[in-house]
Amino acid sequence: MDQKQHPDEVVVCDDQSTDNTIEILQQLAAEAPFPVHISQNSTRLGFNKNFEGALSACTGDLIFICDQDDHWLPEKISRMTQYMIDHPEAQLTFCNSWVTDEDLNGRESRFWEWIRFDKQAQKRWKSGDMMDVMLDGNRVMGCATVIRRTYLATILPIPTEIPGYIYDGWIGLVGAAENTIHFLDIPLQLYRTHGQQEVGVRVEEPMERIRLRDRLSRHRAKKLAPLREKQAQLTVINRLLSERVSPDAPGIPLLRRRLSHFTMRSCLPHDRIKRLGPVLNSLRQGNYKRYADVAANWYAPYLAALGDLLE
Repeated sequence: MDQKQHPDEVVVCDDQSTDNTIEILQQLAAEAPFPVHISQNSTRLGFNKNFEGALSACTGDLIFICDQDDHWLPEKISRMTQYMIDHPEAQLTFCNSWVTDEDLNGRESRFWEWIRFDKQAQKRWKSGDMMDVMLDGNRVMGCATVIRRTYLATILPIPTEIPGYIYDGWIGLVGAAENTIHFLDIPLQLYRTHGQQEVGVRVEEPMERIRLRDRLSRHRAKKLAPLREKQAQLTVINRLLSERVSPDAPGIPLLRRRLSHFTMRSCLPHDRIKRLGPVLNSLRQGNYKRYADVAANWYAPYLAALGDLLE
């Protein structure tokens, strides 16, 4: 193992793998200069609950998640450990990664470029808008994360279903709700990309362009479908987080403001006159601009508001 600082232990939960994972782990346990604890699930749990079991079994003060076939650079554990020592207010921290091919060749881009965690998003994050950034899409990659074991009492158990997210997104949402999650803009690992990976970097499909004449001619149900889907997603996330963190947590008002906006948009009355008040009020509050896609042009929020009024 080429880490400058070795882990105190390695905990592995095998979710009924069908390859030679156990034999590889047994060889690691025989050769490693640290304890390797291997647990085999009697029934398949799925990745959310499998990671819950692995996290629960860890005994160290800091837990590094290793859930992919990526390569950690030698200074990863030492750099992130020191960061957590220097920032006791951080309950979890995630780092950046170099994106490579399956043979770990090429370092032409960083992972955060693919998930749109750019300087603007980072600035919003540091200013306290981390919940809004997380609700635009998960920025927290599990295998790039270190967590304080004491914070597991808040994170666990991991919900079976988190709409739009998996276990690492849940960890990010909890941390964002309490403003306890930091990021380290240093690539400390190589993120391997290949065709068989469960989650990876992919070019996003271009969003359907909706012109003004489309808004005036398309069926209202087609317009409302994505808004109702977003409202349903936010409702579940709000319920899950409300069961886990204090109602005074700083990220909760940001979540509920967004939920209120999409609830309004998805429940507008058929009477266009009655739509005028709620739409103009949300426009005045800046919600249409706040929740527009970051890649949208300047007039997209106004077009969305006009569509809400007319469609």
